[in-house]
Amino acid sequence: MKLNIRELRLEGVYEQRQTEAFMLRVKVPGGVLSAEQALKVCEIAERFAGGGIHLTSRASIEFHWLKGEYLAEVMRMLAAVGLTTRGACGGAVRGIVCSTPFAAEFPTVQVLARKLHHHFTLNPHFEDLPKKFKIGVEAGYDGSRHLIQDAGLVYAGNDGDGALYDVWGAGGLGREPQPAFLLEERVPEARIIPLLEGIIRIYRRHTPAGKRLKHLLREIGREEFIRRLGEEVDRDATLPLIDGCDKCLTPVVEKGRPQRLEVHVFAGELEAGRLRDLCGIAAQFAGGFMVLTCDQNVAFLLDERADIGKAEAALVEKGLNGAELGALVNFRVCPGSHECRMGLGPTRDISRAIIKALGPQGESLTWAISGCPNSCSQPQLAQVGIIIVKIVAEPGGERTPRFDLYRREGEEAFASAVHQGITLDELLQAVAKIG
Repeated sequence: MKLNIRELRLEGVYEQRQTEAFMLRVKVPGGVLSAEQALKVCEIAERFAGGGIHLTSRASIEFHWLKGEYLAEVMRMLAAVGLTTRGACGGAVRGIVCSTPFAAEFPTVQVLARKLHHHFTLNPHFEDLPKKFKIGVEAGYDGSRHLIQDAGLVYAGNDGDGALYDVWGAGGLGREPQPAFLLEERVPEARIIPLLEGIIRIYRRHTPAGKRLKHLLREIGREEFIRRLGEEVDRDATLPLIDGCDKCLTPVVEKGRPQRLEVHVFAGELEAGRLRDLCGIAAQFAGGFMVLTCDQNVAFLLDERADIGKAEAALVEKGLNGAELGALVNFRVCPGSHECRMGLGPTRDISRAIIKALGPQGESLTWAISGCPNSCSQPQLAQVGIIIVKIVAEPGGERTPRFDLYRREGEEAFASAVHQGITLDELLQAVAKIG
């Protein structure tokens, strides 16, 4: 059977740069993954995907090296444990992300993330959009990831009747970075879905194919966008999301913030065997759940009765303490030309070279490298960001990448370019000066 590539995108599938190899992306709402789900992911990786997975900067899972004839079987296996790939790629509402798993309000926002996931996934009203539509639900403003969402929701307290959220809109990175702007403050949770639906309807109706919401905002301006949204959504429109019981999946410690551990995963590349070991840690110490982070790591919110010292010792015993090269440097890395059709350079190899050039000061910073200007690893939000911007043909015929180097200081919305179009040697020299 011949595969329809356009339709497959909506199922979470992209072609790799290698012939007859596919990438399949899995939605993990809020990044919260059960040990049972993770074990199924391990089985799929070992049977069909070369024995490993890629953790993304939106806390989702990617399988690489899949053959087309196995895609349907993999999707059935995922469905058996409540996971879906629908809308993880293509013009749809993408996976609902939360980059603040260690925040005190993570129990609240993870529940909203899962509600939004169930509402928008497999809903034809929110598929076949002009391009992707990204939603983030955050427990606070740390990390500034609300600025890169089509709709960013930031927890803003509780008025006694329920949670309130600041709603930001029309942000995005890529070739034309644009920070989101504040649409409304302290919006009750019951009004979130009507508001998001209104934004998406405006986006679908007025934006050309292949363009993000930020394109429409640049075209019509904030005032006109807000006016249209006011016509689209009644100010009093609500859709209460009633909870009859506690829906938080991870352990919640009543006194203070939960005990937590983070396992650093270099470049988000995780072998199935290591993921199996992490499942054991989750079952023993973290109520059977782990959290995939937007820094491509794995976090555990420990049960109140768990001994954090024993949990740390168990990680060391399994070799999961991050001792390998670069694992403890906060470095987001996209697959680059290793697998991605858009990749212009081998990002994992380049990031290893960068880490070797770093001193103590550089190791303490946050880093990100993107294999193309699409900025999937969010380099504009890192303290040091690197984008491979083009390939240049050298006089001898060799083709080599060129890089832009970004620095982000203080409260700056996005990082600014400090070097543009430099070679790898020039990049490593600049990195060494950073520390």
